[in-house]
Amino acid sequence: MCSRVRFGPSPTGFLHLGGLRTALYNYIFAKKHGGSFILRLEDTDQSRVVPGAAEGIEDMLEWAGIPPDESPRRGGPAGPYQQSCRLELYAKACDVLVEKGAAYRCFCTPQRLELLKKEALRSRQVPRYDNRCRHLTSKQVAEKLSQGSEWVIRFRLEGDAEPFNDLVYGWTSHEVASIEGDPVILKRDGFPTYHLANVVDDHHMEISHVLRGTEWLTSTSKHLLLYRAFGWDPPQFAHLPLLLNRDGTKLSKRQGDIFLERFARDGYLPEALLDIITTCGSGFTGNQGGRTLGDLISEFNIGRITTHSALLDLDKLPEFNRTHLVRRIEDERLRPKLVGELQALVEQVYGEQLMDREVLEKDYVERILLLWKGHISLLKSLVSPNYSYLWVRPSVPREQLEALSAEVDEIGRLVLGLMEGQATTLTTNGLSQDLKGLQERLKGTKYSTMMKILRLALSGQQQGPGIAEMMVSLGSREVCGRIRKVLSS
Repeated sequence: MCSRVRFGPSPTGFLHLGGLRTALYNYIFAKKHGGSFILRLEDTDQSRVVPGAAEGIEDMLEWAGIPPDESPRRGGPAGPYQQSCRLELYAKACDVLVEKGAAYRCFCTPQRLELLKKEALRSRQVPRYDNRCRHLTSKQVAEKLSQGSEWVIRFRLEGDAEPFNDLVYGWTSHEVASIEGDPVILKRDGFPTYHLANVVDDHHMEISHVLRGTEWLTSTSKHLLLYRAFGWDPPQFAHLPLLLNRDGTKLSKRQGDIFLERFARDGYLPEALLDIITTCGSGFTGNQGGRTLGDLISEFNIGRITTHSALLDLDKLPEFNRTHLVRRIEDERLRPKLVGELQALVEQVYGEQLMDREVLEKDYVERILLLWKGHISLLKSLVSPNYSYLWVRPSVPREQLEALSAEVDEIGRLVLGLMEGQATTLTTNGLSQDLKGLQERLKGTKYSTMMKILRLALSGQQQGPGIAEMMVSLGSREVCGRIRKVLSS
């Protein structure tokens, strides 16, 4: 049987980095073993569902390059893929358990349950249900049903929890019957709890491996008791260690900077996020940065996942992004998309200031990308104020330049001669040497002053990249055009 794995987020908000990592490990496992990756939306707690969150989660998986094979949007043979659309299945499953005597109706009121909880806390004990309704006779149950009493269904925790071999944590088991009360598996509103819904869905969707967060490790023994009660074979389990901040604190959804929408909006590449959340963890033959999704799939080995928490240092994300941005710029198949994105950014930021739209031509934009690869971490850096000279021709009053030196015309003529005489490709080092040589031919203008004049003439700015870098970026033709504009003003 082919491996089938699932990612089961609750649509209670945006997809965050912890959820992305769980989805990614499931995706990689499926692709490594020629299986299927399923997205199942676990929306049984209707009070917490956020409108649009379900669509947003699938959008972000597609943006990240790890789209599901089966999902609410794509459909598939095991649908529906939203738990709120599978209520009849859960009700039938509960009927089976009640018939077998493995589950029962509980008529305890919320008020009684709250009193039990308060009494346990007052006695410094862990609150647990006292299993009172487990002992109701058939006649008592029928009587309460005839009275219209509200009920939930609880699963009868009985017998020893058998050890199971977790693919990450090894052999483990957690005694539940002796320390917990019988858990609710179907609520008053007809919706299942996590425990029932996941067992039923994983069985009917033929899930072969469950890769989920380590917070569910202690619940697995309870889930295995449910499988045993149904008479079903369970999947194999692999519980992934936590993804934490670099200081060991828990990633919090309240930290607005861990949601994927924020990274996408800020211009980070999805492959940079996939790279950083795997590099800080385990499960691969190495942990060096700069890996593609294809690399991750080929290097993955579930036996290499350790039980140590993964410490995520987001301060390193710009460097990861720089690496993957260089890769995209150098890839002739991917570069045209970046050219289009940069053209759109230039239009967005400088649209009204673009007196000459030559700067939007594909060849010019592509040359800028190739020149600045490795120098920028984000594509949008190229439309920041420091780089505005690339897109907007400056308009500097001649008086402002002459206030710095009386040799403005001579500086302009020397630079024009230098640029027009360049027979080879411009280089930053070569131009830097040439500019020092030009200054030596001036009568009274210092090198630093000449640089200020050229910076103003070429960019209209007081600060920014080096003059030689500017000239290489603009190219001979554009530099000469801007210098001539100063000389003719």
